[in-house]
Amino acid sequence: MQSKTFTIGRFRRADYDEKSQQLDLHWDSKTVLAYKQVPQEVFRRLCSAPNPTTYWEDRIAEEYPRGVPMGKGSGTDDATQKFRDLFGGGK
Repeated sequence: MQSKTFTIGRFRRADYDEKSQQLDLHWDSKTVLAYKQVPQEVFRRLCSAPNPTTYWEDRIAEEYPRGVPMGKGSGTDDATQKFRDLFGGGK
């Protein structure tokens, strides 16, 4: 996975997984927006854009399908396991 930290614009970090072609954008507001099927070249251009927020608005926001942020996909499984640990139950 590749990451890029930004000091200008409205988001602070971009994480990109080459294998799944997923881009996660970490915003000032602590929210994370995820986009699927993003080519690596788009991530590269985002990282080198003079204004990354404008690049996101023009080239990513409406072009690629939204996804679930990386690391949050197993949340349901974690919750289920915590419930079972607390109250017991079969696996």
